[in-house]
Order: sequence, then C-alpha cells, then structure tokens
Amino acid sequence: MDRPTFVNIVKKGAVEQYSAIPYLATLQNCMLWLLYGMPFVHPHSVLVLTINGAGLVFEAVYLTIYFVYANGKQRKKPALILLVEIVFVAAVAVLVLTLTQNYEGDHKYNIRSLIVGILCVIFGTCMYASPLSVMKMVIQTKSVKYMPLPLSLAGFLNGICWTAYALIKFDIFIVIPNAMGTLFGVVQLILYGCYYRTTPKDDDDKEVEMSSAPAAANRLGGSNA
Repeated sequence: MDRPTFVNIVKKGAVEQYSAIPYLATLQNCMLWLLYGMPFVHPHSVLVLTINGAGLVFEAVYLTIYFVYANGKQRKKPALILLVEIVFVAAVAVLVLTLTQNYEGDHKYNIRSLIVGILCVIFGTCMYASPLSVMKMVIQTKSVKYMPLPLSLAGFLNGICWTAYALIKFDIFIVIPNAMGTLFGVVQLILYGCYYRTTPKDDDDKEVEMSSAPAAANRLGGSNA
C-alpha cells in the first residue's frame, strides 16, 4: 500500500512529479493474475484470486485519486495507457477461451495456464521494474522525494512472500517475476538508504522560500529606484 503518497497528493492538491506508471503497471499485473487464477484458466488458485482482487481495488482507488488531482497534461498519457491495458486484458481473455475451446480435460487448462502465465511473467516483471524511471531521477537529483519508501518496501516484501508461496507449490510463472521483484526491491531500498539524507525536507524548502522572499523584494525595490 502507498497511502502516505496519496495523502500528500490530496493535501497539496497536485500530483507534482509523482509518476502514475508504477500504479498502472501494478493494475495491469493484478488484472492478468486475476485472469490466471480464474477456474477456467488455472483451477484451485483461490489465494491468487483474492490477493490480486484486493490489489486491483487498491490500485483503482490510487489511480482515481491521481486522475482527480493531475492536470490535463499529466492525465493524458496515463489515461491512454489505462485504456490500452483494459482492452489488452479483455482481448487476452477472449482469445485464450476461444483458441482452446476444442481442447479437453487437463490439457485445456495447461494450455490456458501456459499462455496467461507467460504474459503474467512478462508484465509482472515490468511491474517490478516500473520504478526504474524514478530510480534514475533519484540518482540524478540525489533525492528520494518521489520514490516513496512504503511503495519500495511493499514491493520487496511482496516479492519475497510470493516467491516463497510459488516455491512451495512450484509454480514457475509466479516464481520468475516475484524473484525479479525481490531483486528490484533490494535495489530500491539500497538507493533509498543512500540518498535519504540528501533529500530536501519540505520544511527546509519553505524556510528557503521565506528567507529568499525579503531579498527578492529588496532587489525589486532597488531596480525601481
């Protein structure tokens, strides 16, 4: 969960430089895993269904808040990506059911699990890699202001938990993206530890603005003299 980020967005009334990409990637991932866990694709996947169903609700709430407080330019690209994601998942569901309708028994479920599972591996890895653009900005600015710790920590813990679960059942489609997610989570946490101390605090920024205001006024006054 990334509640503190969106509390800040609501308080400030703007999304500032926060990126919607990690949330869009997570939403796409949840939709695909929901499809993977459906009884007509991969039976007996109740845990996959419930966890990703909850994740879908959280991401929908986060993105709703993002769209409410984003300006027109900030909304355009995320809205297009969201539309493409919904159409893509719907198309995958239709194609998987249509192309495998003539298969019988376990073979049908194995083929469906294989197709959707491969897509889950690809997009699950993309979800965990989605903060890479933010990580680049962290290195360039030496600030973790727009790489929230709760999101990085949640990604890391999520990767560990699902990797352990997948190893118990040995589901290779769950192991691969979540093992990658654990690795990306470690990198993000290391970056956070490296650049936390160099991140400007909001109070410090305000003090700088307040202290610079009289000087700016003096300069303006001097130019009018």
